[in-house]
Formats: sequence, structure tokens, C-alpha cells
Amino acid sequence: MSIRFKLLLSYAAMLVIPLVSILLISLLMVVFFRGDLQNIKGLYETTEERFDHEDVEHIAKEIKRSVQREPDLLMDRTYLDEMTTELQHKDSGLAVRVNGSLIYLSPSIQQVSALTSGLPPFKRVDSFYQYPARKIGNANYLFLQFDFGYRNKEQATVFVISKIDPFTYFIRKYFPTLFVSLLLILVLTHILLTTFMSKRIIRPLQALRNAAREIKEGNLDFHLQVAGKDEIGQLGVAFEEMRSRLQQSIRVQMQYEDNRKELIAHISHDLRTPLTAIRGYIDGIIEGVADTPEKNLKYMHTIANKADELDHLINELFLYSKLDLNRLPFQFESVPLAPFLGDWSEELQFELEKKHIAIRADVRLEPRINVSMDRDHFKRVLNNIVQNSVRYMDKPEQMIAIKAYREGDAAIVEISDNGIGIEPGALEHIFERFYRVDESRSANTGGTGLGLAIAKQIMEGHGGIITAWSEPDAGTTIKLTIPIMPRE
Repeated sequence: MSIRFKLLLSYAAMLVIPLVSILLISLLMVVFFRGDLQNIKGLYETTEERFDHEDVEHIAKEIKRSVQREPDLLMDRTYLDEMTTELQHKDSGLAVRVNGSLIYLSPSIQQVSALTSGLPPFKRVDSFYQYPARKIGNANYLFLQFDFGYRNKEQATVFVISKIDPFTYFIRKYFPTLFVSLLLILVLTHILLTTFMSKRIIRPLQALRNAAREIKEGNLDFHLQVAGKDEIGQLGVAFEEMRSRLQQSIRVQMQYEDNRKELIAHISHDLRTPLTAIRGYIDGIIEGVADTPEKNLKYMHTIANKADELDHLINELFLYSKLDLNRLPFQFESVPLAPFLGDWSEELQFELEKKHIAIRADVRLEPRINVSMDRDHFKRVLNNIVQNSVRYMDKPEQMIAIKAYREGDAAIVEISDNGIGIEPGALEHIFERFYRVDESRSANTGGTGLGLAIAKQIMEGHGGIITAWSEPDAGTTIKLTIPIMPRE
């Protein structure tokens, strides 16, 4: 059984049970107060009849019977006062008219003079009339008229005037309309409630079901919109977040697969190059091409260099793989950055002087500024950047500049060169693995295409950022940003 059908059944039960209960209670009340069901028809003979004044009517009829037996009672003020006292308990009063003249008025009627003005005339003998309620002042009054013959064909009329509560009068008068309106409101309320709940519950659930089918079919290129802050809305938000993360996971997995294929292709290519060279020189030695000791020594040196290149490439690949898999542990410690850069720049200057490359260091950091770093890995970042700059030097006067300063809560280290520079289209790819700006140059420079990719991985492991900007034929600047440790 679907949730929609269950909701429809529950709302139908909520509608039918109250309706049946109201009808049963109404019938029981009628039977209790009216005696049997036959009196229901007479309950509303006119819209203003029988406002629970049966006792008043009974007293009026008793007066009529008593006067018919003893005509003198109509003139007996003591008797009429007794009847008035009895009617006062019913919030009613008595007026007696004989041959058009009022011979008796109850005190409650005397206080409201408008009650006796315009009284209905004598109709016929032994007749009874009940008139619609009249509004006099701020109250409603019900008039009962009893006409009968008196003595020598005199016309006698007894009026019983009852004060009616306006609220009770309104309820009794408009009870059928109110009852039908109540039923209509009840039905409309349940219809609107069912429609609203169907819109707020069934439709979101159907949307979730359709979304689940799409995911089952492998389609994740859609957006689920489930409005509302209730449980179903929260479920929709969680479902959409799950779909988004699943889609992102699949994309990442596909990207990893593409990267794996690309990595295998690059590794195969980069390993094949030195291996081919080693094999060629070994074949030359075996075939006797190196027929002199000098040539043989040259071949052996070349094989050794290619083996070192191969070993360096394998080490780079191994290091990058460990960084990419987050399996390379960092030994972080608090390091004063200015002294660290000073020592490193002195070591670097000794190495660069052998290659006739000038170095200029400008460290504007306070000695007390510390950063959290792994010394060896951060030094590898700096060395990879410098090695990359050295490979692409083409000016007669080659120079590398090192600048360090503070910027907010971070320390900035900039390494600039005056090399060949990088084209704008290639600049955004230089931190990707195996990316080379110029494939033809890489054969001469010996680059693996992993140096800057490794530097980026290490900087991210330090919580830092590495960026670059360059001008073709003017040089390149690599910017390192690393957070400063707060002082104790």
C-alpha cells in the first residue's frame, strides 16, 4: 500500500468519523430531549417556534382551561399574580385582554410600554398563535396568543410574552444553516489539508524516487530541488548532497584513471629515453665501436650519466607518488625563517658560482618570525625551483634573486630569474606533473617535469601556497606563501 493511499485513507477516516459522531450525538440529543424521532419534523415548524418554551406554553394553556371552568378567575387578580410569579421563573410575563381592553399586565410587561403597543387582534375562538420574535430595545420577545370565548360571547385573549436571549435565538433560528456550514467547512478543510499534504509530502517523495531511479541508471547529471525545512526537505537536501558528492567522486575517480594512464605513458617515455641511450652505448662497446681507450671511457661516462639520470627520475617518481598518496611523513618543527634562508642562500651561492650564475638575496624578515616546516622537504622545494630556473637560463649575465618579507600572517619567499620566461598559456600548467614548457628543450636540460609538481605537493603539505608569474624573454618569479606561527 503506497503512502499516498495511506494518507488518503487516514484523511478520509478523519472526515467520516467526526461526521458520523456528530450525526449520532445529534440524534441521541433529539431522542433525549424530544422523546422520539417523530418529533424531529416538528422541531422546526417555523424558524422562530419552540425556543424551549414548552413550560410557558403549558402555563398559558392551564390559564385558558382554568378560566373556561371558572370564568371569574380571569378577573381574580390574586390568581393572575400567582400565574405571573410562576412565569417570572421562565423570564416571561402575562397580559390579559377582554373585548379589546387590557385588564391585567405583569410588572415585567408594565416596565416596557412598547410590549403592549400593537398587540395582535382577536382571531377566533379556541385558537393559538405564536408570532415571530420582535426586537424591542436591546432584547427579543416572543409572543404567544390564546383566544377563547368568555361568558356571554365576550372575546378574551391571554398573551404570554417571553424574553429571549439573543444568542440563543440566533443559534436556534440559524441552526440548520450553521450545521450545514460546519459540515461544509469540515469537508473543505479536509480536502484542502489532503491537497496540501499531498503537495508537501507525496510530490517530494516522488521526486526523491525519480532521483533514485536516475542514480540507479547511472545518471548523475541532474539537480534535485526539494523545498521546505521539514524532515522531507532535510532528506532532500541530504539526498542532493549525496548525489553531488557521488558525482564528484566519480569525476575524481575518472580523473585519477586518466592521470594514471597519463602517468604510465610519461613514465614509460621518460624511462625509455635513458634506457635506450644506455643500451645504444653498451651495444657500441660490444660491437667494438669504442675501439680506443678514450672512446671507451667516454662511452662508459655517458652510460654512468644516463644511469644517474635514470636513478634521479625513479627517485622523483617515488617521491611524487608518496606525496600524492599522502604517505610521506613530514617532520614539522618551529624554524626561524630568516636564518634558515640565510644559510640556504650561502650554500646556493657556492654552487651557483661554479656555473657563473649570480645570486642576490634580500631577506626582510625579523629573526623571531618562525614557521612550521620540515627542513629537508622545504629545502627541496627551494632547490627544485632554483634547478628549474638554472635549466632555462639564456642570458649572458645569468642571475637569480631571492626576496623574503612578511605579508599579514604569512611569510613570503620569492625566487626570480632572468631566463627565457614562460608563455601565458603555459604558465597555468607548470605545476602539473610531467608538464614541460618545451619538449625539445627538455632533452637537453634533463628535466623530468616533476620538480614543480613536487614543490606544489610539499607546499600544500605545509599549509602554504605556491604561485608563479612570468614574462617571455624576461624571466620567471615563483612565490611561496607559508603561514607564520603565532608567538607564545
